[in-house]
Amino acid sequence: MRAIKTLAIGASLIASNAIAQVVDGIDTVSVAIDSGVLVGQVENDVKVFRGVPFAKPPVGEMRWRASVAPDSWPGQRLALTNEPPCPQPVDNNGRTTNGGGVAGVQSEDCLYLTAYVPPNAEDAPIVLWFYGGAAFLGAGHLGSYNGTSNAQNGVITFAINYRLGSMANFNHPALTEVAPVDEPLGNYALTDAVAALEWIQRNAEAFGGDPDNVTIAGQSAGGAMVVNLLSIPSAEGLYHKAIIQSGAILRQDQTLADAEQRGIEAAKALGLSDQATADELRTVSAQSFAYNQATRRGLGTAIDGRFKTVSTLEAMQSGNEIDVPVMVGSNTGERGFSSARRLASFAGDEGAGAWLYSFDYVPSFRAEWENGPIHSAELMFSFDSIDTSGWSVGPNGRANEDDRAVAKLVNSCWLAFYRMDVNAKSLNCANDVDWPAYTDSDDSAIVFGDQAVIAKSAGIPDGP
Repeated sequence: MRAIKTLAIGASLIASNAIAQVVDGIDTVSVAIDSGVLVGQVENDVKVFRGVPFAKPPVGEMRWRASVAPDSWPGQRLALTNEPPCPQPVDNNGRTTNGGGVAGVQSEDCLYLTAYVPPNAEDAPIVLWFYGGAAFLGAGHLGSYNGTSNAQNGVITFAINYRLGSMANFNHPALTEVAPVDEPLGNYALTDAVAALEWIQRNAEAFGGDPDNVTIAGQSAGGAMVVNLLSIPSAEGLYHKAIIQSGAILRQDQTLADAEQRGIEAAKALGLSDQATADELRTVSAQSFAYNQATRRGLGTAIDGRFKTVSTLEAMQSGNEIDVPVMVGSNTGERGFSSARRLASFAGDEGAGAWLYSFDYVPSFRAEWENGPIHSAELMFSFDSIDTSGWSVGPNGRANEDDRAVAKLVNSCWLAFYRMDVNAKSLNCANDVDWPAYTDSDDSAIVFGDQAVIAKSAGIPDGP
């Protein structure tokens, strides 16, 4: 066999007769998608593909451009390890995680996903996951978002990276001037989301998934991504259900003119003149944008009149949002339940149902959560990912069987939502609990504690 001269794990294109040499000892599995053949591995009876490109790298001239389909590759591409997450501030020691759970190397070339696929998937429900992190931190491959349990229960999970900070949300008159006609201006993380949905539509059947049963789901900033997608015209028809975890933010978006003025001020904070050109902006390092206090969080979404034509708040107020079933809720140790209840009221008034939840379980190893489960605490339960979650490691990482039982209970309701018919008005989950869709008159919500119970949402506090 001819020797392999170079190998860049996660990105190499390996001749088919060399795969066995390179991945000796790994139970490999392959799938042919629209851009080429991927080689992943079987873990815990689940097919896992890591570092899968769903869009072209947003680098060079593609920085601050809408996502487009990735290039094809010859031969077979290893998909065994994760590619670096998108640029964000991290600790210099390379080991201590930031507030989004990320440590170490990042790259502007970051539009990759991880796929968790059932072993014999056929018309399987699909969930596309958007991580949280205040829109400037985080990554899709983190342990809380491990889709193994979903896949073991017949649901495909695609967890993506999307652009962060000012790589995601940045407008400037110079960029508007050089942008092709009708191409999105700003909102680049949302174009990443639409590109991922288009990728799913092209490749769902190759993985054994059902392209007509796709749920978009996210937490915190990822939940806000889902909220935005409920009013993005180009996303309509690409997904069929939505889950918003602790991210029910409904507000007016800024105008393009205001966003461009913010871009001018941000560029000045980086040492550029108020007449900076697009080329000058693109020569500034991503690290400079990621660490500068004036630019690290991005400049917010904007109504550009092309890609984003209306805020989701306005769309919901007029009854013109994309009408799909929605699950929305928050944790009792954080604020946000009243916002979730408001969104459920809007989302459930046009035909499709809305399901409202409150998460109120404190695991055995988190006794310090005296005011209830904090922001992000539900993730290891909704994914049933306690043993891969960062919450469960360290001196307090001692989950017991009660914690794992609650994880199975909560995850069963997420699974029921993924599987359900879009016309449903109730879910059965959590050991045979009937969870009705929310209406203003019925006011029902599910509360996840040691067990799941149905309660009137008006009596559930907003959180500390």
